[in-house]
Amino acid sequence: MTAPHIVDPAGLLSEALTDASPDLMRSLLQTMINALLSADADAVVGAEWGKPSPDRTSQRNGYRHRDLDTRVGTIDVAVPKLRQGTYFPEWLLERRKRAEAAMITVIADCYLAGVSTRRMDKLVKTLGIHSLSKSQVSRMAAELDEHVDQFRHRPLSDAGPFTFVAADALTMKVREGGRVINAVVLVATGVNADGRREVLGLRVATSETGAAWNSFFADLVARGLNGVRLVTSDAHQGLVEAIAANLPGASWQRCRTHYAANLMSVCPKSLWPAVKAMLHSVYDQPDADAVHAQYDRLLDYVDGKL
Repeated sequence: MTAPHIVDPAGLLSEALTDASPDLMRSLLQTMINALLSADADAVVGAEWGKPSPDRTSQRNGYRHRDLDTRVGTIDVAVPKLRQGTYFPEWLLERRKRAEAAMITVIADCYLAGVSTRRMDKLVKTLGIHSLSKSQVSRMAAELDEHVDQFRHRPLSDAGPFTFVAADALTMKVREGGRVINAVVLVATGVNADGRREVLGLRVATSETGAAWNSFFADLVARGLNGVRLVTSDAHQGLVEAIAANLPGASWQRCRTHYAANLMSVCPKSLWPAVKAMLHSVYDQPDADAVHAQYDRLLDYVDGKL
């Protein structure tokens, strides 16, 4: 079942990538920042690096490295140095939080829908950089695209085995052919034996179907997903069948959050607090017999109220 519109899907994807794959975000953020710094410095000196130009006012003279603390960890920032004059990236060092948030959002969009020159051009304008040429923006987009593509198709066997996997689908609005339409984003997050959590894959589909989920999981297995013992998801039939077909040794468990949402949808709103409290009490029971007994009491309570 796709997630309802109670969250911002783009923001949720950014958060998922940041939390579950901090190494990815740190690497991509460092790549993007250093590419922007280099292109911005070229604009300041009036010529691209290594190219003669009558408009050149200075020359590059190596880099000044400094650590930059971000929400995804400390990254190595290479600030270009000039032979004459100075270069100070105010858009990054003075407005760091805004710049960081904008770049992480763009990285999440690029991971999901691919890197485009239009996205990069919009980003640099958001940061207050208006002097970059189309070729510079295009080159930055190509560099970021290479890193994103490598991560999207990375072998999963290197970081695995992933003992636990969670799968879900989000509904997002995307622009296609001049129209804004709904699309579904299939997401899988894994936890390996060391407790490390990371995003295994994201894929855009026209709708949440069994075929879409089967293709998604088949790709994860082909990339080396193995050792899965438990998969948690909602009860979408096509999703459950795709898990069984591609991960035959794994158990499946219905997601508590989705189950609670399904239960609330058939209960009057006035009953939500009591039903939620009783549902949590079911999960808190010490053994299977106590769980079944408390669950029966919950059903009796709800049945008497509906």
